[in-house]
Amino acid sequence: MNMKKARSRRKGTRWRKQDTELTLLALPTTIWYILFCFLPMFGIIIAFKDFKISGGFLSNVFKSSWSGFKNFEFLFKSNDAWIIIRNTLGYNLIFIILNIVIPVTLALMIGHLHNRKAGKIYQTMMFLPYFLSWVVISAVIWAFLSFDKGIANQMLIQMGSEAVNWYMEPKYWPYFLVFMNIWKGLGYGMVVYLATITGIDSTYYEAAVIDGASIWQQTKYITLPMMKLVIVMMFILAVGRIFYTDFGLFYQVPRDSNSLFNVTTTIDVLVYKQLKTATVGMASAAAFVQSVMGCLTILLANWIVRRIDPDSAMM
Repeated sequence: MNMKKARSRRKGTRWRKQDTELTLLALPTTIWYILFCFLPMFGIIIAFKDFKISGGFLSNVFKSSWSGFKNFEFLFKSNDAWIIIRNTLGYNLIFIILNIVIPVTLALMIGHLHNRKAGKIYQTMMFLPYFLSWVVISAVIWAFLSFDKGIANQMLIQMGSEAVNWYMEPKYWPYFLVFMNIWKGLGYGMVVYLATITGIDSTYYEAAVIDGASIWQQTKYITLPMMKLVIVMMFILAVGRIFYTDFGLFYQVPRDSNSLFNVTTTIDVLVYKQLKTATVGMASAAAFVQSVMGCLTILLANWIVRRIDPDSAMM
């Protein structure tokens, strides 16, 4: 009996044709990750060096003198450090909440539509903005908010009000940025949740209808519990990027207006501006802090979820 078990184990460890096929199938993705995700991690060393751009990259890295943690000081000792961190975390907290609540709500509404054709049309209309670049969107917004020829100011003048220099008024931009982020990413999030709703077994709803359950009760006791795993997964992934922001949204849409610095500057915008001034080490240090904090926050979020509901945790 023991000999048979040993033979079956040996057979299980043999390399099979299926293993070769799966390896070849995974090979392009593996190579891509090695080239573009793992090899660039060598650049982390720049955050701890006084990096100078002169000549080849590798020679510059090895010849540059060590600077310790000096490159990190500008991020924390800067007079604008609090503003930048506040903007990054504050906007992302709002985005995380709204980008879960609104897409889930709309997915539930479209999922209950009896007219499937209308549902496809609404879904397509909401998904189209996701494919637009922020460069195109910023041009459209400029057409609306331009001081001289903007549509918004022309409407205000016709109504007897004074024109507003939108790109000089910080108080309006938190609302603009939140709206634009939701508008652009709404379709993508909604498609994920709609796919989850579509995959729910219809027999659950049939049994609920026989028991006399209303649409709200079906949503509360069937749809939302079935969607819980996907919602939690999207939440954990979003928390992992809480120290990152969409560069196009915060730099291109406000057109890098200095008057809007206090409400539009985030860590990503700061990194870009540091790169423009050739302080590569400081920019690399800021990106390194983002990566480390992002890893810690995603692990923390997963740990909290695992403590509350182990079945919903990602790992």
